[in-house]
Amino acid sequence: MGENGCYDKFHAGGGLIQPAFIKNRGYLTPSRGETLRSSSTRNWMAFLARMPSLFVGLILFSAGIVANLYAGLGMMPWGVLNVGLEKLTPFTLGEVSQVVGLAVLLLGWLLGFPPGFGTFANMYVIGVSIDWIIASGLIPIPQALPWQLGLLLLSVTFLGMGTLLYIRVGLGAGPRDGLMMGLVKKTGRPVSSIRGAIEITVLAIGYLLGGPVGIGTVISAVTVGYSVQLAFRLGGYSKDTEQLDIYELARLLKGEGDL
Repeated sequence: MGENGCYDKFHAGGGLIQPAFIKNRGYLTPSRGETLRSSSTRNWMAFLARMPSLFVGLILFSAGIVANLYAGLGMMPWGVLNVGLEKLTPFTLGEVSQVVGLAVLLLGWLLGFPPGFGTFANMYVIGVSIDWIIASGLIPIPQALPWQLGLLLLSVTFLGMGTLLYIRVGLGAGPRDGLMMGLVKKTGRPVSSIRGAIEITVLAIGYLLGGPVGIGTVISAVTVGYSVQLAFRLGGYSKDTEQLDIYELARLLKGEGDL
């Protein structure tokens, strides 16, 4: 019998079999395998705990997109593109959003900005939610200008709140942000310049395809950024919060580190 009342086990040839717990200065210390399993379980629980905020945020963001469309005053650049493509294809608006999101996600990945779990969720859930909200009739289509302006401002609020809820979980930003950061990484140009170039290009293509451009496009472009900043401030979110890509998340879910 060894120290601490533990029996040491040996091979027939005299070699020591490593026990489940290793004796260390009189204390029983978990083996590396057990430590990884414990850390993995803890990280899985932390990961699952972030799902409600992620999915509520994505659904709220989807409601903002539909409200932006139904206001009838012109949409944001990516909305203009998606509606323009919807008119030319047999796909629904949500399906177009998913296809465009996937293409943008892959392009950003090729440019060296790996997506996160939240990036894939953004692409899929927003598309499904857009079609569900449209089919359900949850958001009415206003006819009078004051109600249109009100719905437009409500859409901006939804977009800001939705962005906070889905991005604060730290599981990856949206596909379009990945494309932007990939181009920043490759070109060395400022974020503002790259973002502006992307938005203008997308808006121009969407307009040529027949997407809805109007005063609402300008109002959205000016106010959405402020809405997101206000939501971040009220929610106590820091823009420096790390966003995990799928490789980092996989490592953590295996127990290598803490989520």
